Amino acid sequence: MPDMPESIVLTGHDLRLPGFVAVARHGRHAGTGPDVMRAVEACRAALVRKLEREEIIYGVSTGFGAHVRYFIPPNELKSLQVNVLHALCCGTGPAFEEEAVRGAMLLRANALSKGYSAVRPVVIERLLQLLTAGITPIVPRFGSVGASGDLVPSAYVANVLMGEGEVMHEGAVKPTAAAFQAAGIEPIRIEAKEGLALVNGTTVMTSVAALALHDFDYQAKLMLAAVAMTTEVLKATGDSFLDAIQRLKNHPGQIEAARLLREYSAGSSLMFDLDKLREDIRGARATTADTVEVEHAIQTPYSLRCAPQGLGPVLDSIADAREVIEREMNSVNDNPLVDAGCDAVYHTGNFYGGHIARAMDGLKIDIVNCANWAHSLMAMLMDPRFSNGLPPSLAFRPGLHSGFKGMQLSQTSLVAACRQLANPSSIHTLPTEQYNQDIVSLGLHAASSAQEMTLRLRDALAILTLALCQAADLRGVGKGEARLGAATGRLYSAVRRVAKFVDEDRYMANDIAAVGDLIARHAAGL
Repeated sequence: MPDMPESIVLTGHDLRLPGFVAVARHGRHAGTGPDVMRAVEACRAALVRKLEREEIIYGVSTGFGAHVRYFIPPNELKSLQVNVLHALCCGTGPAFEEEAVRGAMLLRANALSKGYSAVRPVVIERLLQLLTAGITPIVPRFGSVGASGDLVPSAYVANVLMGEGEVMHEGAVKPTAAAFQAAGIEPIRIEAKEGLALVNGTTVMTSVAALALHDFDYQAKLMLAAVAMTTEVLKATGDSFLDAIQRLKNHPGQIEAARLLREYSAGSSLMFDLDKLREDIRGARATTADTVEVEHAIQTPYSLRCAPQGLGPVLDSIADAREVIEREMNSVNDNPLVDAGCDAVYHTGNFYGGHIARAMDGLKIDIVNCANWAHSLMAMLMDPRFSNGLPPSLAFRPGLHSGFKGMQLSQTSLVAACRQLANPSSIHTLPTEQYNQDIVSLGLHAASSAQEMTLRLRDALAILTLALCQAADLRGVGKGEARLGAATGRLYSAVRRVAKFVDEDRYMANDIAAVGDLIARHAAGL
């Protein structure tokens, strides 16, 4: 787990993707500093003063959404907050993965730590305490439209803070009260403003988006390693990966993609030398006036030759999406906000998930682009017309054995699934909630479909990687007759530790799962 800190201190300003993943996925500790709590206390005190003056504040002394015209008496302000949490627990579908919910809890704590949401410090402390104790609310997948943030899924987290609902704890689903008792944690009593502050915001969509981006970043690099390894096992040229070519085009992602392609294939004995090919052509021309045909082509198909130009934009997009997600991670994204310094209340739309929706809809194009690329490489490996002497379908005994025929079919199915999911989510807005939320972002839909696509791409890359290792063995790599590049060699070794050469037809589902697990753990040798 490179670049992942042992623990992080939330300030509301400088949470980054590695620290987020360390807490959400790997169970690292998170806390806050004294400056944070001073700001939180000052904001809460400002709200209390306003309530003592019986000021009208949306969602604190009024109803929610289209019920804003209903004014709530002072003795009902706490009930208002609890009521909305109960009313929003109407999600459906399977539960989110624990890491997504843990990430949302961390992001909510970070947003509240900025000192504009007017919660008591105990709310932040309890969120972090649950993370440390490994108590994760059970949160249904469907219910958010991403307009007032992720209201429905966030309500399940807020209800757990009150000791209600169900959680995952010590590997089992438990009533929240039982998990709290086992961990020595006390539920909190939600007070004025706090229910709304816990559900209003983009923290669930941002958590899912951040995890999807983290995984796709690794998969994109694996995709480039697959291009490099395909170039090797097809005995093609890597001439089109030269740095001078990329700098004439001028895009940073393209330059980086080519650098990685050169790095991954460095030291390979399989790729042919283009200068030697030119020399052979000149020699052949010296002996005949007829057309000269040679074993290798001076140019490779586009899935190899244009890899820097086609996959470089993916690296640019990942960098852009990371910037958007990290900004959202450190944003104040609820409503209303209390500015203690100015003694002001701001009625805002910061909960709207447009930035995450747009970033994830864009990323889905990049994910499917990688899936299409993987499909093209697989097609070349399987077809003797393009595989430069490899057996049909990479079968050890073609005809008797089907080789990777079924694997190619399975990969095609996965790529088709990616294409279907690539439809942008944010364009499907529908008015809801009495036309108060008359346009919605669908940010969680965009993030969830992007995450689903990374799962399909993971398996498509697992199949391609198995095929590449099969081709490498058929070229003699496993017997020491040929040498892969340093990085592609590490990828080959990682795969061969969990999946052996296919010398006869067998069940391949376990092989796909084993290599998919390597990719999921970012442990494929890159």
